[in-house]
Amino acid sequence: MGLAKTEMFSDQQNEIALFAKAFGHPARVAILQHLFKINTCVCGDLVNEIGLAQPTISQHLKELKHLGLIKGNVEGTSVCYCIDTENWSKMKQVMHTFLDQDINNTECC
Repeated sequence: MGLAKTEMFSDQQNEIALFAKAFGHPARVAILQHLFKINTCVCGDLVNEIGLAQPTISQHLKELKHLGLIKGNVEGTSVCYCIDTENWSKMKQVMHTFLDQDINNTECC
């Protein structure tokens, strides 16, 4: 299989695809919901709350952080995560614009 060839697509298309990736796994959705509910969280708390293994939670946290939707601070031997409100607002606007497109042709299929 070849490369994703993301350079073939616009910056906006790539940005939408990256943001959509956050919702591509139910564990990431559950993590985001939990972070919204409590506003901050230590990774160990997520393991108990979500019910997945520590390495799995860490991998999903890494992906959400890479996407810019969460941020984390080191506190001793733990990392405290929270929603990155600036990037979350940006993601909401980008996705709203994309999802708010109207279907113009009702005569299709």
